[in-house]
Amino acid sequence: MSADTADSAEGTGEDDGARRREQRGWYFYDFACSVYSTSVLTVFLGPYLTSVAKAAADADGFVHPLGIPVRAGSVFPYAVSVSVVLAVLIMPFAGAAADRTGRKKPLLAVAAYVGAAATTGMFFLDGDRYVLGAFLLIVANAALAVSMVLYNAYLPQIAGPEERDAVSSRGWAFGYTSGALVLVLNLIVYSGHETFGLSEGDAVRICLASAGLWWGAFTLIPLRRLRDRRIAPSGEGAVGSGWRQLVATLRDMRRHPLTLSFLLAYLVYNDGVQTVISQASVYGSEELGLDQTTLITAVLLVQLLAVAGALGMGRLARSYGAKRTILASLAVWTLILAAGYFLPAGEPVWFYCLAAGIGLVLGGSQALSRSLFSHLVPRGKEAEYFSAYEMSDRGLSWLGPLVFGLAYQMSGSYRDAIISLVIFFGVGFVLLARVPVRRAVAAAGNPVPERI
Repeated sequence: MSADTADSAEGTGEDDGARRREQRGWYFYDFACSVYSTSVLTVFLGPYLTSVAKAAADADGFVHPLGIPVRAGSVFPYAVSVSVVLAVLIMPFAGAAADRTGRKKPLLAVAAYVGAAATTGMFFLDGDRYVLGAFLLIVANAALAVSMVLYNAYLPQIAGPEERDAVSSRGWAFGYTSGALVLVLNLIVYSGHETFGLSEGDAVRICLASAGLWWGAFTLIPLRRLRDRRIAPSGEGAVGSGWRQLVATLRDMRRHPLTLSFLLAYLVYNDGVQTVISQASVYGSEELGLDQTTLITAVLLVQLLAVAGALGMGRLARSYGAKRTILASLAVWTLILAAGYFLPAGEPVWFYCLAAGIGLVLGGSQALSRSLFSHLVPRGKEAEYFSAYEMSDRGLSWLGPLVFGLAYQMSGSYRDAIISLVIFFGVGFVLLARVPVRRAVAAAGNPVPERI
């Protein structure tokens, strides 16, 4: 690794103003891409793609992509699953290429604009074009995952150990701010579509495409401000050796078992977090009988409070350490699920209270997990280790929904399904509590912050 990288990783050896400017540019990628997760995945695409698939279905409710009979209601989750598999296949190549060439920024640009273009193309998703919708979802979701590997890998290079929790938390706060802002605009378009002379489908397609335009436009800011640091000579077949690099990364991680221990804990509790986010709307509509406007407003509330939660938990981490703060958030997640189990049907105010609780811990638990992991990464291997981190985030993201679905299938109750997710937060809490993070940071060859 070059001296330039070492200096920047410590936050020394370069002008503080330039470093702060680079950090501000880094925040804006969260600002750019988070609208996809909020407006596209969480709110609009699932119900709309399902309606498009149903329009193409036969009398028995099946569509036949590639001659395979698929229930119209399964098109969206199946497309998400395929996108996860595709992302897992591509991420090692991106991480290897970034670390071998030191050119993360061009790769980030490619991933971001492929995802933004696919999202913008959802404007043409109408009629019975469910195959087009599934294809665009797969491309956009996989591109987002790959771009996040490259984006996260900048964190150890632009922030010193003592400021990393705060910088990561601000990035999440920027993302939730943009998600809330665009969701407000989407809500205006969707709710007032008749006033604007639009059909409901037209309004949804405009909301979907606007997320892609937003993603592409604001990606220009990090691409202008972030700079590449050559941390290793270009290797022969950098991209072609992606899977060999992944195997080498996993072997290298065996030399850092405490880093692996943290990744395992993160994989478990983050799967619980992602499942709560993805299934909350289903729980609200199917079990509690809430309408679409209530659900959209609840998601907006989550976005707004997640900003305060990310910043507030970042401050708590400075006083109590990231590990203790994450553990506390996992305890709160468990209480949220318990409260959700007893939530009365047909009472939006209580669902809003639940959404508020989710918002307050959502951003902080994710931001602090990212910053804590950045301390456990050996220098010069940021992209490949964050590729493994992102694969922990995305690669097993089917497990929580599977548990949720099996619990519902066996009990016929969404209440039993939602409470079944407690296991992810309980097991994750125990696994994280057992990780000696100060020793793990030192074992990775990094300076140990005063609070961690």
